[in-house]
Amino acid sequence: MTKKSSKIFDRALFGKLMHFVNAHLLVFYFVMLSAILLSVFSTLTPYLLKVTVDDYITPKDFEGMQLLVGLMLLTLLLEVLFQFIFVYYANWLGQNVIQKLRTTLFEKIIGFKMRYFDTSAVGRLVTRSVNDIETIASIFSQGLFMIIADLLKMLLVIVVMLVVDWQLSLIVFSVLPVILYATRQFQKSMKKAFEEVRLQVANLNTFVQERISGMKIVQLFHRERQEYLAFEAINTKHKKAWLKTVWFNSIFFPVAEISASITIGLLVWYGGINVATGGTVSLGVIFLFIQMSQMLFRPLRQIADKFNTLQMGMVAADRIFTILETEQAIINEGTAEKETIQGAITFENVHFSYVPNEEVLRGVSLAIAPGETVAIVGATGAGKSTLINLLSRFYEIDSGKISIDSISINDYTLDNLRKHVGVVLQDVFLFADTIFKNITLQNPAITEADVKAAAQEIGVHDFIASLPGGYHYNVKERGVMLSSGQRQLIAFLRAYMAQPSILVLDEATASIDSHSEELIQKATQKITQNKTSLIIAHRLATIKNADRIIVMEKGQIVEIGTHSELLKIEEGHYAQLHQVQFLESQEAL
Repeated sequence: MTKKSSKIFDRALFGKLMHFVNAHLLVFYFVMLSAILLSVFSTLTPYLLKVTVDDYITPKDFEGMQLLVGLMLLTLLLEVLFQFIFVYYANWLGQNVIQKLRTTLFEKIIGFKMRYFDTSAVGRLVTRSVNDIETIASIFSQGLFMIIADLLKMLLVIVVMLVVDWQLSLIVFSVLPVILYATRQFQKSMKKAFEEVRLQVANLNTFVQERISGMKIVQLFHRERQEYLAFEAINTKHKKAWLKTVWFNSIFFPVAEISASITIGLLVWYGGINVATGGTVSLGVIFLFIQMSQMLFRPLRQIADKFNTLQMGMVAADRIFTILETEQAIINEGTAEKETIQGAITFENVHFSYVPNEEVLRGVSLAIAPGETVAIVGATGAGKSTLINLLSRFYEIDSGKISIDSISINDYTLDNLRKHVGVVLQDVFLFADTIFKNITLQNPAITEADVKAAAQEIGVHDFIASLPGGYHYNVKERGVMLSSGQRQLIAFLRAYMAQPSILVLDEATASIDSHSEELIQKATQKITQNKTSLIIAHRLATIKNADRIIVMEKGQIVEIGTHSELLKIEEGHYAQLHQVQFLESQEAL
């Protein structure tokens, strides 16, 4: 994590944001110009009123007054025009910046190693990608440009005041330090409060995301009451964080209003006495100072809120750039791109650990011939699935070497490597979309006719055709409208459509009904033809026909052979596993 800046405006961080503004620099400078002109026109209007009162209304020169009223109307129209330009294009710029920033962030996230997602809460990543990026837009729409416009307006007001009457200016300026001090304290307090708000929003999102995703577990173990109480506690923290911001607002704005009212009272008192005693202060000057004091104090009151908006955007930007600057991307420096591969796989003394100094694989060496079907079995945690994760480069090995066709997998481009390796996982993930789109994954080169033909080849067409809408049936989020066996069949078809040279089936027949298992067995025979196949299996009955069976124990290969060969090993790991499953099946009968 980057160190949070305590500065009001972090120029280094804003410089990073400006990288995303470069494509719209013309609009950026146009908005800045609009802010300047808006300040000029808004300051000119009360001055014209002063001239009208002193030079035309008081002497009763109504003909000349008409010219000034027309000029005031023109100034007002120009102010309205530039107000529209300023607001619209400031927001337009903000939305275009966050569009590019959101795209860049998503591109960064999808390039991260699996290790990053193992340690990062999904809810927090969603908050960064949606809420935080939306907050960054306010830097341009409500923060930076608004502050610049207000500061310019205040500067012009101060100059005009000093030029017109320095004594009345001193009355206004005498109250100014009170508001400045209150504004500074308010800004500092609100910055801390909003950081707490963002933290609680992320916690809330994470909690809700996880509980909704795991609702079946919550209800299965009767955790509704406990989860409700946990949510209530998090929600209470979220409420308290927001109420803290309300508390600071409740203190600051009355103080600012009272200060402004006191200033008007002092101006009327001093100016009235001066006019009554024949002094130099005119009625128009009093009107001018009353209006300009409001123009000076109102931005001061609002500028504190805009600084908070700016700082919320900066805090959000800091969090976004923390992710963008995270070095967790998969190193993709390989140059090898092969249209076809034979499918020979070699593991040479591979060591790997998810957690430092806690090895999951301990010197695994294995050679798989092209077109060979190899089953991998072993107890939970033996390292079976880890082999698959490493083959597809979801994780990087600690030491050793993994090769495909005698070329290190690191030397292939990542796209080319994964193009040749098809994986069917036990826990199939389907997007909230149609079956057709879940199979093609938006690949425009695959037509519906291609999908239907492939489905018929591996024997799953009848199942899909029986669903309402067939291939256009929406499976909803994570495929909840389908059984686990049906999801597996779709995963098989998805892998088959990719036509990989290496096929990996990770516990693909675990926890499914017998009918689906029969279909999957037929599909497996079809899609593994002429392909190097690695089958991670829980049910030993499904791998009897494998060319070789690899038995793993505590991150090491302990036995290799065919089903019949391994059964002959007395007190062997495979024989023991087979015996346990045989007894379980007998008990089930």
